[in-house]
Amino acid sequence: MDPNPVASDEARRIAQHEAVKAKLEKDVHSRITEESAASTPTEQAAVKSVAAGLKQKATSEVAETEGALQRARSSTRVSQVVDYAFYLIYGLIGLEIALELFGARQASGFKRFLDTITWPVLAPFRGLMPDPAVGSMQLMLSFVVALVVYVLAHMAVNGLLRLFAERKSRI
Repeated sequence: MDPNPVASDEARRIAQHEAVKAKLEKDVHSRITEESAASTPTEQAAVKSVAAGLKQKATSEVAETEGALQRARSSTRVSQVVDYAFYLIYGLIGLEIALELFGARQASGFKRFLDTITWPVLAPFRGLMPDPAVGSMQLMLSFVVALVVYVLAHMAVNGLLRLFAERKSRI
């Protein structure tokens, strides 16, 4: 006795289904072959014309898709460069905020170097907000606002790049 009669019955049904499907496929292909051989020259010319049109359409779609893929690759590379630049800015601003928060000495060479590097991106935000301080530690709220503004600018630039990368659809 079979230990799993349901499984063997299902396997038998699948095998029968595949056999019937294969026979039907064979019959359809043989009938198509017979009918295509018995067609008139006018029908054959029409078939060739339709086939040529389909081939032309497929070729133009492939060329169009290749162009869209190339544009998407270019936009992706630009987006990666933009992402890297913004992540670098985020890191520098975050480091500046942390050093100010922990009261880094302004005379330190690294702090002066960091101030020089971040000056162009932080200059528009300096003095924007009151920066609370306790002793030598200072929370630079202006720099936090700068970080938020740069995050929003980053999202806007990436959205714009996505507009150029997306394939236009026809209505």
